[in-house]
Amino acid sequence: MDFLTGEIVGILLFFIGLFGLMTKKTIIKTIMSMSIMESGIYLFYITINYTTGSVPPIGQAQKAAFADPVPSTLMITAIVIGIGVTAISLTMFMHYKQKHGITHWSRNRNQQGSGH
Repeated sequence: MDFLTGEIVGILLFFIGLFGLMTKKTIIKTIMSMSIMESGIYLFYITINYTTGSVPPIGQAQKAAFADPVPSTLMITAIVIGIGVTAISLTMFMHYKQKHGITHWSRNRNQQGSGH
């Protein structure tokens, strides 16, 4: 009996990232938590319909269980978009740190209230 399947690991990764997103006060850890959540989503959707012994539907003449290529295709697109979002987030973080000199969410709120 295989308890840790791809779906369960994907769900665990998603909730670990969600926990980090809700508890971390630094901007860089927030970005990392979002990336962990994305990885959990990718793993979940790629493995949700996986059957052992399935083959790609391209160039196969035999009667076999075909793997559905749509979830994999969607996840490849999502990975590219996720990399772009992470890159833009890190770029915005670098400019924000350069301008304000802080890396914490809570310090930002305190500075805004003091009129700086």
